[in-house]
Amino acid sequence: MEDNERVSGAGLEEVEVDEVEIEELARRGERPPRAKRYVIRVDKEKYTVHSPTITGAQILALAGKTPDKFKLYQHKRGQQPALIGPTDVVDLREPGLERFTTMPKDTTEGRVSAALGLRRDFRLPTTDEEYLDALGLPWETAKDGGSLWLLIHDWKVPSGYKVERVSLAMLIPPQYSDAQIDMVYFKPALARADGQPIRNLSPQMICGDTWQRWSRHRTGQNPWRPGIDDVASHLGLVDEWLRREFGG
Repeated sequence: MEDNERVSGAGLEEVEVDEVEIEELARRGERPPRAKRYVIRVDKEKYTVHSPTITGAQILALAGKTPDKFKLYQHKRGQQPALIGPTDVVDLREPGLERFTTMPKDTTEGRVSAALGLRRDFRLPTTDEEYLDALGLPWETAKDGGSLWLLIHDWKVPSGYKVERVSLAMLIPPQYSDAQIDMVYFKPALARADGQPIRNLSPQMICGDTWQRWSRHRTGQNPWRPGIDDVASHLGLVDEWLRREFGG
């Protein structure tokens, strides 16, 4: 019997193929088959692994990064980014698994210095729009004066806040994606369920509504990476800011 076939009680198992790209299969809505090699994307680079299971630390190592300095996020079609711990085991054959993004742990808080029409007032890069469509959440692009805003609705926030879901806004700079996305804005305003204050907040008018601006920024050790960072990686950073409120 060929090496790529095995006998089970129910008959022959699926044939093992040589190589699969899990991102391409996710976009087609197909579950990855058994394979000798699995091609995965971490940030903007592709890597080949020879096992269907891999830990978070091993994925970081592929990109030359370590868990003490970087966090890893998994992106599955139709879902929000999920934090993957160093010892968490990822099954590369899970349906919908698209890619991974990394985020430096060195982020700090800065100083404080709409209508739901699903508008498309401007276009984002194709990869961003495909990612947003795959989230399965309502989103729109809106021009407000000279500012360009990406609005994502029904975003689920981590536990510990008084609300479970919010609208989320990001200011898109004119030179994006060479220029960075900075900070994040929420509506309704977030508050901790335990009554403790959240630092460095201020109101921001966006498309006629008042949003809550979280003054959070990258640092010199954690710069925006043109060609790597995008809407998806910034959303991973937003998740980090939300969890950091509670020491996560």
